[in-house]
Formats: sequence, C-alpha cells, structure tokens
Amino acid sequence: PTGNLDSKNGNAVMSLLNELHDEGATICMVTHDPRYSNVAERQIHLFDGQVVSEDDVRKQHELEEAGFDVE
Repeated sequence: PTGNLDSKNGNAVMSLLNELHDEGATICMVTHDPRYSNVAERQIHLFDGQVVSEDDVRKQHELEEAGFDVE
C-alpha cells in the first residue's frame, strides 16, 4: 500500500492501517518493505508463488521479552 509514496505519506498510511487494526479490522498486506512487514503479527513468505515459511511474530516477541534470542 506504500510502494509509490514518500516516507511521510507511507507512514501515514501505516498509521491508518494500525488504527483500523486496533479497532478490530483484519489487515492483509503485501509488501517488500521490512519496515512495514515487521509490524505484522503474522508473516507469510512466498517464493515463486509458493509458501516457504510462516511466522507468528507475536510468539517471537513474547520469547524475546522473556530473554530468549530469536533469530
């Protein structure tokens, strides 16, 4: 959703999406930008149209907060 936007407007779009999510909306976003993908609770990685990995980022954050090194 931010591909052709400057950083100020890209951040504004992401803020709006975060507000919608906080209000209960489900957001499905496709991006190549790690700044924006890293705010997701769940990430699905594709290569040549195939799912190559799925990550539940919430679990990673919980482990990091508990002091574990998650890489």
